[in-house]
Amino acid sequence: MVTEEEHVLPGLAQVYAYIFSYTFLLPVAVFVIWYIRDSMEIDDIDKKHVVITGCDSGFGNLAAKQLDRQGFHVIAACLSESGSSELSKAASPRLKTVLLNVKDSASIDRAVEMVRRETGERGLYGLINNAGVSIPIGPTEWLQIEDFRKVLDVNFMGVVEVTLKFLPLLKKAKGRVVNVASILGRLSLVGGAYCPSKWGVEAFSDSVRRDMRHFGIKVSIIEPGFFKTNVTRLDLIEDDLQRLWDRLPDDVRATYGHSYLEEYKKSQSFSMTLLCSSDLSKVSNCMQHALMAKYPRTRYSAGWDAKLFWIPLSYMPAFVGDFFIDILLPRPKQS
Repeated sequence: MVTEEEHVLPGLAQVYAYIFSYTFLLPVAVFVIWYIRDSMEIDDIDKKHVVITGCDSGFGNLAAKQLDRQGFHVIAACLSESGSSELSKAASPRLKTVLLNVKDSASIDRAVEMVRRETGERGLYGLINNAGVSIPIGPTEWLQIEDFRKVLDVNFMGVVEVTLKFLPLLKKAKGRVVNVASILGRLSLVGGAYCPSKWGVEAFSDSVRRDMRHFGIKVSIIEPGFFKTNVTRLDLIEDDLQRLWDRLPDDVRATYGHSYLEEYKKSQSFSMTLLCSSDLSKVSNCMQHALMAKYPRTRYSAGWDAKLFWIPLSYMPAFVGDFFIDILLPRPKQS
């Protein structure tokens, strides 16, 4: 005779089996589906034109060469003749260069006209807004309004104007916009306009993505961690910090202490040495995926520090981030 307890045990086993399926097998299935979808690529790459800004060096330079090898018709926008010449020598004859200063409306107009001639009826498939600067950066009190404008004009207003003027060509091709922001678009770690400019790029990109998706345009944001580029060159940053320090009134310098600048430089040098990666392909690979994937991601994090530290930190309470910044940077004398 079967007891009531013997009836219950098979039922419990079945419940546990269902729980196991939903807590383990379902997430695995979701990941597999996501991975397959994420790996799907577009066709006819050899018929698509891509514009990249800031190709003299760094991420833009590497991305131009990488996408050229993939078969795209790359139009690399450089700030200098020398940058343009060096890049042309290192790429295939298919790659074209154009001089572009993203702070100059007339320069942008000339670049748009050149791209319009190159793309014809196809339109522009991809726009990578990569051009950017970092200095002046430093304690907020050391800066003047002109210091903010220098960075915002390139990193934010340049991105806005370039995007707006290329939108008609992007609509024609149902193309893609890839904007290079930063993990500093999530966390403001230093004073100056660099962090606000990257927060602005994040917000602008989300607005464009939502507005232009109705026309088939996809927008992606890349959030790199710390990498060895001109943006993080210590010699340039330290020279500019010295300039900012030298012009401070004596009474302001006194509140920081005579040794503050050197301590600040040492802390910054330690942080950059510890965090900066020389593998720029981690960023250029994100750019490539955003252009070649059939279903590009909305956001890409690039670098171990971005994935494992900075982005998780951005979701934590503010006092946690403040604690880490206090560890990294010196305290003013009169704090």
